[in-house]
Amino acid sequence: MRIRTAAPIALAAATALAGSLLATAAPATAAAHQGGLHFGTVQYDGPGPDNRSTKSLNAEWVNIHNNGKKKVQLKGFKVKDNTGYTYTFGSYTIGAGKTVKLRTGKGKNVSGTVHWNRGSYVWNNTGDKARLIKPNGKLQDSCSWKKSTKANKGVKNCH
Repeated sequence: MRIRTAAPIALAAATALAGSLLATAAPATAAAHQGGLHFGTVQYDGPGPDNRSTKSLNAEWVNIHNNGKKKVQLKGFKVKDNTGYTYTFGSYTIGAGKTVKLRTGKGKNVSGTVHWNRGSYVWNNTGDKARLIKPNGKLQDSCSWKKSTKANKGVKNCH
């Protein structure tokens, strides 16, 4: 966009006004994800048939992102669904700006990926809610979704 030099004062005033309006009009939920752990993306309906194979179970996952400035020890943090299925982190450190993927099925835990080691699905394709709970029992974050469709492909971006 080209700006004419005859209007810099008017442009500066409009920019300042717009900036102050945007700052006050920001949704209250935006602050919840700043400076800490939160859900990123959830693949609640993995592609392919739901046949309880390791591949199918591991196609169902949730990402937890640390957008803070310091690493966080996840030991004792829990991930829960509406039914009450609960995964409790053992000793796992997530670096600043890093993401860990929690897969439903079985597998070897490696940097950036941990496994729930379940033989059945956790996340309901018809709608569910993921909760990230601190070791002290307080809710850190949550993310909910509705039915899997061709449009959303069973994926929810929780940001």
